[in-house]
Formats: sequence, C-alpha cells, structure tokens
Amino acid sequence: MLTKQLPAAVKFVCGIIYAEEKILLKTLHILRKKFGDIDFESQALDFNYTNYYQEEMGNNLKRKFISFKKLKDPSEFIKVKLFCLKIEKKFSIHNKRQINLDPGYLNEAKLVLTTSKDFSHRIYLSRAVYAEVTLLYENGDFKDLPSTFPDYRTKEYKAILKVIRNIYRKQIHL
Repeated sequence: MLTKQLPAAVKFVCGIIYAEEKILLKTLHILRKKFGDIDFESQALDFNYTNYYQEEMGNNLKRKFISFKKLKDPSEFIKVKLFCLKIEKKFSIHNKRQINLDPGYLNEAKLVLTTSKDFSHRIYLSRAVYAEVTLLYENGDFKDLPSTFPDYRTKEYKAILKVIRNIYRKQIHL
C-alpha cells in the first residue's frame, strides 16, 4: 500500500523517582508550565525494586506517575525526553540526580518509555534518545515483555496505568 498511516495522538505519562518532596513539587511546577495541566497523579509509591539509583539518589526513594491532559504526537517525545533531562540536570548536585524522570506515552495498545541509554530491545529515535515498548495491552490487561522492568511488572503499576489508559480512551472517544 502506498499510503502512509500517521499515528494517533497519545497520552503523555511520566514516572518520577525522587527522595525529597520539595524537589518533586518544583519539578511538577516546571512540567505543568511546559506541558499543561496534569489530569492524573498517583499516590507516592515506595521504590524498592532495585538499588540502581541508591548510590546516586539515596535511600527511601518514592515513585509517582503523572499524566497530562493534552494529547501529543508521538514524534514529540524526543523533545520531551530532552526537556526532562534538563530538569534532572537542573536539580543535580555534584552530578548526582535528585530526581529521575521517565517520560513516555500510552495509547490503546502499549506503554512506550523513552531513555537515553541504548540496549538490544531499544530503538534509536534521534538526538541520543531511544524508545522501548515496556508493556503491551491485550485482553483487558497490561502484559510484560522479557525486557519489562521489575517494577512495571507489578499489579500496582499496571492498575495505575489502566486508570491513565481509561482517561486516554475517554479523550479519544469523545
């Protein structure tokens, strides 16, 4: 077929790992200013699935998920990731992050996260930004892939992502 199929608008989702509430609140303010209203914010969840961030960010880390009201074109996520990296750098102390932002998007079929690190299952987009399908949505639930992070495999995260997906579905089916 010679016609191109442009992607539908997607739901901007961001996972946030942090230790200090003060830095989280400042980050949320910056994100709202740049991307508009937040239409979902999860409760703070203990982030104890890995010690990967411990040396850099300390102990007693928390994770929140947020989503933004305004839908986006998936091609915008290169710029979104680069902006989030600037925020991480802004709050860094001696090259150690105080906040970690994992921007990505949801559509009806999947959760896609962006990253600045290459790996076998990630696809290079541009400007040192990669993307990965982290979860698939099939038969009423999110399904893991072999590369899905341990925390994203949990019922707790999947329940939050289902709420965000339902918000998205209402938006696109108006």
